[in-house]
Amino acid sequence: MATSTDSSPARAASPVAFNLATLALTMVALGLGLAYLIDSAGRAARAPTVSDITVVTRTLSGTDLKIPLGWFRYEEIEGEGLTKQIDLKFDLPLGANGESREVDATLVPRSRVRPSAALLDGVYLHQFGPEQLSGPPGLVGKPLRAGDGFDGETVWYDPLSVSPFVAKCSAPLAEGTAGRCVRTVYLGAGIAAVYAFDDDALPGWRRFDEALNVRFTTIGAL
Repeated sequence: MATSTDSSPARAASPVAFNLATLALTMVALGLGLAYLIDSAGRAARAPTVSDITVVTRTLSGTDLKIPLGWFRYEEIEGEGLTKQIDLKFDLPLGANGESREVDATLVPRSRVRPSAALLDGVYLHQFGPEQLSGPPGLVGKPLRAGDGFDGETVWYDPLSVSPFVAKCSAPLAEGTAGRCVRTVYLGAGIAAVYAFDDDALPGWRRFDEALNVRFTTIGAL
């Protein structure tokens, strides 16, 4: 009687080898899928938010400003339009050790305000009391005499600069809170910026204009 040349062990090994190969291919596919998901998640984490991508055009003092939607202080509607005031907000590393501090910036026509550096000689100097306060290195603190709306206010300024940093700060409203400061500067193209911030941002006064001017250059205000 003729016999088959294929042995039983060989026939048994064929399905096992096939199953192992299929399992290996499945594991490779799962690994590639996992790597794709991880890469996609990483790209999503690095991607800017919609509010950073969306740009809103506002025309102030005849200048078109293209502003990321996420920079507005209040909810803003997309689209173009003329305006007399733009309210923005920024988180900047202005604290004593570079901690983030919030700065409100209101853009208005220059004709509506005077810069703080001009007010130093034209107004504040004549209202200084005799005291001098110590504070952030490089700044001099001079309390304003009570009356004429200056009660509890102090002017901090750089005495060595031709175009000094100047901020007028009110006393804290309650114990454990920061005082509030206001500073006005002229930007470009007939636009001025009125800044409002807590006085614990004063230690970063040397970085103040540099940090904000980068943003204003981006939107076309400088």
